[in-house]
Parts: sequence; structure tokens; C-alpha cells
Amino acid sequence: MDTPPSSTRGLQLTWHGRTDVGKIRTNNEDAFLGLRFDAHEVQHLGRVGQSSMEQMDFAFAVSDGMGGAMAGEFASRITVEKVTSLLPKSFGQSAKGLQAGFADVLTELFDKVHRSLAYVGSCYQECRGMEATLSLCWFTPGWMYFGHVGDSRIYYAPKTDRTLRQLTQDDTYVGWLQRTGQINDREARTHSRRSVLQKSLGGSGQFVDPQVGAVAYEPGDLFLLCTDGLVDGLYEHHMLDLLRPADSSSPVENPAHLLVEESLGASGRDNTTALVIQVGGDLEQAKK
Repeated sequence: MDTPPSSTRGLQLTWHGRTDVGKIRTNNEDAFLGLRFDAHEVQHLGRVGQSSMEQMDFAFAVSDGMGGAMAGEFASRITVEKVTSLLPKSFGQSAKGLQAGFADVLTELFDKVHRSLAYVGSCYQECRGMEATLSLCWFTPGWMYFGHVGDSRIYYAPKTDRTLRQLTQDDTYVGWLQRTGQINDREARTHSRRSVLQKSLGGSGQFVDPQVGAVAYEPGDLFLLCTDGLVDGLYEHHMLDLLRPADSSSPVENPAHLLVEESLGASGRDNTTALVIQVGGDLEQAKK
């Protein structure tokens, strides 16, 4: 793995999060999370904020819960709470050079969340059948490490070219059909099995095998985490137009709010969540 460029030192992150129950559902089974942490302290982040990366790592996640009654809502909440308690314990490995072992760290974290959901589901009748997706981004200086299970998504929009790259794979049969070229994006959106997961946290399998990866980022890069409700209302080219308008060089004021509102206007059949993280230059320099 390459060494990140020195230009990533002293960077600041700006984040915007928004979730909405949608037009049909009565409860919101989506949850999202923002954390700033080191080996000694964990700080929950608000829906909107900006902070330097000089002293602490950052983590952002979205989760979509499933299950009868309130089980889905419990599942997504438990998932993000487990990330809060488990991920900061790995900060020491970050300080030693996480590049060598990030896959093991994230795989173990996902396994513990999976087992926790399965245990709660087996103990309480109202939580039977609870499952959840999880898409997680961990920002250290120069690198973003990610882990993923389910059909929520992580996108990457580099500053160097006007593209929106899906980093994660949808753990669905329809996602497999699309990846293998058997159906296109439009056909995937109307497929009868588009919401059927092949892999989830808390599901029937004894083990879970998350997708893990890493991206070296630079100032001007942008990341989007979202649940499938957002994708239901927006095609990727539309998302990119909203995140990086072709006729403007200035950052969008609140991209998560804009994405969710546009998706609700086009669909709104499901809970809809967007979490946008923008990488900026040195915070002190930006103030001058």
C-alpha cells in the first residue's frame, strides 16, 4: 500500500448528515453515526460540523435495520452503538500503522456486531429476525478504511475527475445480476427481488464476511454514505450533479439535505439517509 501524500497532514473534515422516514413508512429504521476518537476519548459528532484531523481519527457509518415490529429500528441503533464502543479500541493500531492490519480490525468489528445482533434477536421475542446493514468509513491521516455488509453504499468522488465511484458492492441477488452485466441499473430498480439481502448483520449465518478496502484521499475529495432509500430515488449521475454542480466551483452548502430532499421528491418509498464527508485543507489556513 502506498504512503499517503504529505499534503494530507493537518487536513480538516466537513460533514453533513440527514435522515428521513420517507412518505410511506411509519418509523425510521435507518441510523447514522459520526465519531471523533483516540485511545482515551470518544466524541459523538452532530449532524453537521467541521474539525481538524490533527489529533484524532474520525468514523462515519450508516445502517439500515430490518425485522418485524420495531426490530429493524432496534437493529440499526444497536449496530451504530456497537461501532461507538468497539472501533476506538483499535486506535492504537492506527498510531502504529494501520495499513498492515485494517482488514483484520474491521472484520473483527463486523463479526462482533453480527454476533451482538444475533444474540439480542435470540433473547427477546420482539427482536426476533432483526438484521442490519452497515457501511463504515474510518478516516486516519491520509487514508480512509471502509467496511461493508448489506445494500447501503459508500461512494467516492475524487477532486481530480468528475466521477462518483461506488466503493461497496450490494449484497443482493439483484446486485450480483447487475455486476455480472445481466441487467442494467434501470432494470435493477424495478426487479422484484431488489430488496432481498444475501448477507446482513444479525442474519442466520454463523459468520459474516464483510467487504473491506482503503482509499488514499486528498483535499477536495468527497465521500457519500447512504442507505438504499436514497438510491431508490436518485441515479448516480444525478447524485454527482447535486454533490458537484457543473456550473459551480463552490462546495454545496448542505449536500446531505439536498440529496435526501431530491430523493424524497422522486420516490420516498423507504427511509432515506445520506451522510456526506468533504476533505478540506488545513483548518487554520482555511480561516485566513
